[in-house]
Amino acid sequence: MQTILNQQQINQKIVRLGHQLIEAAFDQEVIYLGGIVGNGYVLAQLLAQVITQNSSLKVVSFEIKLHKDEPWSEPITFSIAQKELKNSYIVLIDDVVNSGKTMQYALLKFLEQATKAIKTVALIDRQHRRYPIKTDFAGLSLSTTLKNHVEVELSPTDAKVFLY
Repeated sequence: MQTILNQQQINQKIVRLGHQLIEAAFDQEVIYLGGIVGNGYVLAQLLAQVITQNSSLKVVSFEIKLHKDEPWSEPITFSIAQKELKNSYIVLIDDVVNSGKTMQYALLKFLEQATKAIKTVALIDRQHRRYPIKTDFAGLSLSTTLKNHVEVELSPTDAKVFLY
């Protein structure tokens, strides 16, 4: 087990990602941050703090609930009404993107209605795509083997990213 990022490095990446989102959404009034259940939602909340502290953007963060291993096995739901997202600027957020499966299924749910734009953010991008998804903003792009496993712990006092 190897520590890839410590608390300070993770915080720096989150601040940088937040500023990149501010720059990308400079012409928007409201930005919707959709975090995938678990660390994706925690990351969305942390990014929302950075954005509200450093811009006049109104931020709405919400949780995307889906089964990560088999996203087709049960309905994908949001913690806000889906109609709120109509014609809006949406950011899809997860902690680690590997094959792209989880993000791809969440993205399909957004595409059920018109949107202004959809951007993707990941703290760690492993680049082992099996699905046609790309990360618009990544905290760290990591070259790993398929046998490696990346684990993200986003605790308020001792956040870490490990490589197994």
